[in-house]
Amino acid sequence: MATLLYRLGRGALRRRRLVVALWLVVLVVAGLAAATLRGPTASNFTMPGTESQRALDLLADQFPTASGATGTIAVKAPADGQLATPEGQAVVQELVQEASTLPGVVGAVNPFQVGAVSPNGRYALVQVQFATGGDEVTDEQRTAYEEVGAAVEAKGWQVAPGGEVLGGEPEIGSTEALGVLVAAIVLIITFGSLVAAGMTMLNALIGVGVGMAGLFALSGVIELTSTAPILALMLGLAVGIDYSLFITSRHRQNLLEGLSPEEAVGRAVGTAGSAVVFAGATVVIALAGLAVVNIPFLTVMGLAAAATVTIAVLVAITLQPALLGFAGHRVLPRKLRATVESAAPGEPVGQETLPVEDRSGFGFRWARFVTRFRVPVILVALLGLGLLALPTPDMRLALPDASTATEGSPARVASDLTTEGFGPGFTGRLAVVVAGDDAQATAAAVPQVTAMIQRTENVLAVAPPQLSPDGRTALLGVVPKTGPTDEATETLVHDVRDAVGGVQGAEVLLTGATAIGIDVSEKLSDALPIYLLLVVGLSVLLLMLVFRSLLVPLKAALGFLLTVAATFGITVAIFQQGHLADLVGLDTPAPLVSFLPILLIGILFGLAMDYEVFLVSRMREDFVHGDTAREATISGMGHGARVVTAAALIMMSVFGGFVFLEDPIIKSMGFALAIGVAIDAFVVRMTIVPAVMSLLGDRAWWLPRWLNRALPNVDIEGEGLRTHLEDRTPTHV
Repeated sequence: MATLLYRLGRGALRRRRLVVALWLVVLVVAGLAAATLRGPTASNFTMPGTESQRALDLLADQFPTASGATGTIAVKAPADGQLATPEGQAVVQELVQEASTLPGVVGAVNPFQVGAVSPNGRYALVQVQFATGGDEVTDEQRTAYEEVGAAVEAKGWQVAPGGEVLGGEPEIGSTEALGVLVAAIVLIITFGSLVAAGMTMLNALIGVGVGMAGLFALSGVIELTSTAPILALMLGLAVGIDYSLFITSRHRQNLLEGLSPEEAVGRAVGTAGSAVVFAGATVVIALAGLAVVNIPFLTVMGLAAAATVTIAVLVAITLQPALLGFAGHRVLPRKLRATVESAAPGEPVGQETLPVEDRSGFGFRWARFVTRFRVPVILVALLGLGLLALPTPDMRLALPDASTATEGSPARVASDLTTEGFGPGFTGRLAVVVAGDDAQATAAAVPQVTAMIQRTENVLAVAPPQLSPDGRTALLGVVPKTGPTDEATETLVHDVRDAVGGVQGAEVLLTGATAIGIDVSEKLSDALPIYLLLVVGLSVLLLMLVFRSLLVPLKAALGFLLTVAATFGITVAIFQQGHLADLVGLDTPAPLVSFLPILLIGILFGLAMDYEVFLVSRMREDFVHGDTAREATISGMGHGARVVTAAALIMMSVFGGFVFLEDPIIKSMGFALAIGVAIDAFVVRMTIVPAVMSLLGDRAWWLPRWLNRALPNVDIEGEGLRTHLEDRTPTHV
């Protein structure tokens, strides 16, 4: 593979104008396709095969007017008891009439007719039924709904529209641009050259632009959840910068060895490019592997992110060499550029002029310290990660609800007002669908179901049934005493299903946003151990191919598990338990979003293998060429520490930029990925790995002969390329 990439890199540089033109054409075409073919994103998370989804499908078929999105308008009178007065009832009736005439609304229910008035006569809830699902409600319809009740508010009343209809696509603003700015500063410091830093950033931006445009172009034919493009942008931008950084760093080293730009690019793509392809492949495999858990919205999220990573790899090994060809020696700092240009053909620049080659640098000093005190270092690192992982067993998963939305947002205001007047259960009402073979069967079953539910613990109230026009389907509203993400509500969902499971003559199904969230979270929790086992097994197999070793892959897999456990622990402590929540701008602690752990495992796996390959491949290279195991460990750390540090800081800054978004889902994803990269790069890969490698010594590279013969040689380190080049005379400056 290294030899093939070597030729690809040289060819891209020779035909750099054509390569750049082709990528620009792809970017323009993808942009035009996105502008013309873009479809809406989905804000709901459905789960085919679950009881809650079967109930929604049944409603859509037999009771379509009740299957659309719902809204709840919370109303607060200026004083207690005012709703009981004729003037108060007239105000509420005015609001109901206004709501029923909104675009897209089928009708609104007067709270006095269904008893949706608080005991103190100050709060009321107006139910609004839309004709279409939440994802089909237009922006104009949603805006009109949010502005309802202006005339009533002018009279001193408080009106807060809420409900599932307010769910929308999270906005990407200027806050995450701060992460990109920090990444640019890290590149400038790392390279000491504005040209090298700017070119690396430009390369990554073109790649992520192509990926995002293609993704939005496909959104017209596939259903994307609102978080899928954010994840794709987050990951595509981070890996795009990192992959370009690896290749540019190796290219600069080659230039300092006296190679011509063309030869330097070829060897950079052949060596560092091989690591990039492998790292990208692991990320893609892990993300695409999300399809094995058979959860459609998660599969789409994984494939969307995998596609952007694939494009980032392609851009790094084709467009980056072309841009490096245009830059020439300007990718070097000015003082090194003058030294290279004045050197005789074939004369390498002195090692003392290259910071990453300086064996007195921090990377070498840190490696010597870690290998000297390897046992205490391992024990301290394991103890620290173990302490960070302590909250992990308490992790709870759920889909977010309005009670955890940003303070001051319309959804949060409506939720708080509803809780204030009626209790938390009214913000997460359940819906029970009773469907009989005929109207008589349904009519007979409804009283039985109602009685069974009322006897269930933690049920506050059961609303009167709504009947379909033919009478075959009834919809019952169930109000819990606890909120949507409360453990008691989860228990209630199972208790209700158990209670009504034996009703004869009708099918009884429990649904609603709360029940859907519980079903999704449980299925994801069940899939998590299987996916983790798949990823760990994959890591062992892939690294066995790369390093021809048994112990190195096992060490890498165990290190990955440490990273995941510690990352989960910190995220649970902040986002679920609320410790230091103010530091990340979190208003309300809540259970983690249900798909975060499984996504985090897939993404961190690829990034962990990225750093593992970059560091350990140099260790193996020096060991194979005669260094002792300790010398090889120090050399690999010393040469790779600067680039891995820069790469990790870039990843952290890009992911960290998303922490500033208001959406709690995106905030938690950005935080978990940023802290996971920090732990894996600095604690696991740059501390535990060299300590363990030094402790293992020569045994780290042992592999049974029969297994060595059976495994294919993927040549990530470029040994085949060195053999190919050793008889050639390189083209010098």
